[in-house]
Amino acid sequence: MAHHKSAKKRIRQTQKHRSYNRFYIRKLRTAIKDLYATTTKEEAEPKYRQIASLLDRLVRKNILHRNNADNKKSRLARFVNKLD
Repeated sequence: MAHHKSAKKRIRQTQKHRSYNRFYIRKLRTAIKDLYATTTKEEAEPKYRQIASLLDRLVRKNILHRNNADNKKSRLARFVNKLD
């Protein structure tokens, strides 16, 4: 176990950041599942805009890499555009 004061603080910070990151990633996965469950374009477009906004926020917070978020947005946009 850590013996230095700074190491103990770093452990606390890491646990806090990990819980935040897990929350946001779980929120993202749930939103993506909801989007894939939609069957009409009218339902999907507002959900896609919310997901794109969430992805941009996660990139700003350094939870996701920019390219990863762009790939997800591209894939979801193709799904939305294929809907009737």
